[in-house]
Amino acid sequence: MTLPWLSSLPWLSALLAIPLVGTFVLLLWPGEPSPGRLRVITIGLLAAQLLASLGLLLVFDPAAAGMQLEEIHRWVPSIGLDYHLGVDGLSLPLVVLNAALTLVSAVCTRDFSKRPRIYFSMLLLISGAVNGAFLAQNLLLFFLFYELELIPLWLLISIWGGSERAYAATKFLIFTAVSGMLILGAFLGLALFTGSVDFTLTPITSERLTLGSQVVLLSALLVGFGIKLPLVPLHTWLPDAHTQASTPVSVLLAGVLLKLGTYGILRFGMGLFPEAWAQLAPGLAIWAAISVVYGSLAAIAQRDMKRMVAYSSVGHMGYVLLAGAAATPVALLGAEFQMVSHGLISALLFLLVGTVYRKTGTRDLDVLRGLLNPERGLPFTGSLMILGVMASAGLPGMAGFISEFLVFRGSLPTYPIATLVCMVGSGLTAVYFLLLVNRAFFGRMAITPPSDNPLADARLDIQLAPVAPRETVPAMALALGVAAIGLFPSLLGHLSEASTTAMARLPVQVAASITNGGLG
Repeated sequence: MTLPWLSSLPWLSALLAIPLVGTFVLLLWPGEPSPGRLRVITIGLLAAQLLASLGLLLVFDPAAAGMQLEEIHRWVPSIGLDYHLGVDGLSLPLVVLNAALTLVSAVCTRDFSKRPRIYFSMLLLISGAVNGAFLAQNLLLFFLFYELELIPLWLLISIWGGSERAYAATKFLIFTAVSGMLILGAFLGLALFTGSVDFTLTPITSERLTLGSQVVLLSALLVGFGIKLPLVPLHTWLPDAHTQASTPVSVLLAGVLLKLGTYGILRFGMGLFPEAWAQLAPGLAIWAAISVVYGSLAAIAQRDMKRMVAYSSVGHMGYVLLAGAAATPVALLGAEFQMVSHGLISALLFLLVGTVYRKTGTRDLDVLRGLLNPERGLPFTGSLMILGVMASAGLPGMAGFISEFLVFRGSLPTYPIATLVCMVGSGLTAVYFLLLVNRAFFGRMAITPPSDNPLADARLDIQLAPVAPRETVPAMALALGVAAIGLFPSLLGHLSEASTTAMARLPVQVAASITNGGLG
């Protein structure tokens, strides 16, 4: 049993205060603190945030389907903006995931000599904004936090990115700004159509909105969150952003920020407009199948390791939309698993790709070979890469398997063709990641293409710098998380099953009513 005094503590506000207050502490720190000190302070704050997020497990009741630990304070009642926080089985795992991956990003930051104060402040600000978005139970409050992460991430790409960082950052900024405009438009449209300025997150049924109004508002949300997800053809900003972003930023972008799109579609799309969702669900299943197959085929065509992993995210995020379209309890539980497992797996893969690039100076699969060489290569990095690849491909015993199994099992009875197409996309995952591992890690070791020139072939005698043990700790922690979810799925399922089952009931009931002619 939970101690009463533990439940009375402001857990959710603490998850916002730790990173956000930490941001101002770093920005206002007097003098010129050393980069090392700034890094240590940031890691300490993020470790405290992780402990606080894990502390939620002590007071969270997995059997309860509704919001828990709610904190409600009137803020600007004239426009319907309230400080209203809450957590359930859908958001709690994502909050923990955000805390863990932000800490990993700070720990794996190696080069922090350039503007370290701004860099670490932005990491903290993004983490706080993401927490706020996952916990907000007021539509306007959610939008504020959703937009709050935009500028920090733009700065992280544009300042600490690669040679084409300005282009990638600007493209990200434009796409994400359009996403925010559509989401805000949908929320304001809700107030216009209902004649109410109450933006509390509650289901809106046909009793308050016509079906046509629901479809219009839901379509705006789908496109807005589809950009963040991202779904084809709204995905073009993602590969460029990943390619130019540093490794810690790619970890955050793939592991956490994409989940704002999936979370938003499920929480607001399905939750606010169940009747319209039931009407559009067949089209959403088709959209998901297209996104999965396109992402997989595009990944096969890549020669840059980082772009390949980026396109894999396009495909794997489509599974969440498929599960949402099916809206069965098993499928939605699989969607939760997919969000968490993809966050861990993609973060692991980007970390390892970053290690390869740091040691070899390239990510080109036409150049790299033999990195698994036990004496002169990167054998431990290669071993972890093989583990991450197996997890992403859905091998049993890994997090990816249980995620995809639940999604496909829950979606197959409702949308068999779309599900089978997504299964093909899942099979293609093994194809492009096998290409990555085979080209980069097997064969005779080299970092340039082979030639007929004996002098040029002297490259085969290279000796790569070893990876320090401390550099492997974040990747090992992520690998353990991937294996733990795969071997003990009940740990996550126990937290989320009640909430995802409750979410599944509403659109299913609406769909049944429409079929029987009860709703129009």
